[in-house]
Amino acid sequence: MLTIEKYQKAFVNYLNEFATPKAPNSLYEPIEYILGLDGKRLRPLLTLMTTEMFNDNYEKSLDAALAIEVFHNFSLIHDDIMDDAPLRRGQQTVHEKWDLNTGILSGDAMLILAYQLFENYEGDTFKALAKLFSKTALEVCEGQQYDIDFETRNDVTIPEYLKMIEYKTAVLVGAAMKMGAIVAKASIEDQNKIYDFGKNLGIAFQLQDDYLDAYGNPESFGKQVGGDIIENKKTYLYLKALELSDTNQNQELVKLYNDCNSNNEDKIAKTKQIFDVTGASMATKQIIAKYTENAFKLLDTISISSEKKALLKQFGIALMNRKV
Repeated sequence: MLTIEKYQKAFVNYLNEFATPKAPNSLYEPIEYILGLDGKRLRPLLTLMTTEMFNDNYEKSLDAALAIEVFHNFSLIHDDIMDDAPLRRGQQTVHEKWDLNTGILSGDAMLILAYQLFENYEGDTFKALAKLFSKTALEVCEGQQYDIDFETRNDVTIPEYLKMIEYKTAVLVGAAMKMGAIVAKASIEDQNKIYDFGKNLGIAFQLQDDYLDAYGNPESFGKQVGGDIIENKKTYLYLKALELSDTNQNQELVKLYNDCNSNNEDKIAKTKQIFDVTGASMATKQIIAKYTENAFKLLDTISISSEKKALLKQFGIALMNRKV
């Protein structure tokens, strides 16, 4: 197996070959732009690594990995439109740099391009990949709708929130890994186990992302810090704070999330103070560790060598401790 850095380099080279200028420029330039932003490339990297975990050449899964990355970035363009987000990875979002219609249409084209990449596989492999992708893409849309619905609800529960992030984020991580296993023709049992490993890792990843949204360094995080608070998103931090708060803290937090006219900086500072004093910020760190450990337990049951399990575990620990 290669090092993580070499998988990243191989994928970025393949991505750069894909994201070349095409006509009409006004459709494809925004696609080149979003794909060229300096993202983590987590999902495609996992696809390539998983293929080699199951003793096949990672190059065979480059198209599947690229499909995952193109789809992920398609979803980001549309998410940013729905959130009216000004920044993505420290740069202007597509709809801000161009306009709303361009963001919608270029995003639509990316979804189609993602599907086209599976056409490079034959027979049962194509069928399995396409079936998994369709299921996953629909779940991602369902997760996004749950996320939107939660913004106007005051009765969101922690189980509902965890289901939302499972669909919106974690299933795509699980699918990325399962696609690598499908290309490598791993057993169905191992395909499903590596999917569950990836899904648990994806939940931990999203919980960490939510934590960093409130507590991250704006220069390294690449997005507006406190954006979830401004948008009244019912993250785990918020829901846990409600659960752990006394009556006064509870009322203050609900009031902050229902006040659309407050100063954003003041709202963020007051909300984070409640997150801290209630213990919600610490509880969020603990559940990130819990889902990461769940993933590691699943890893122990998969039919790959201990050296390969160690590499995946190292990757998971790095994700849990990331600052961006």
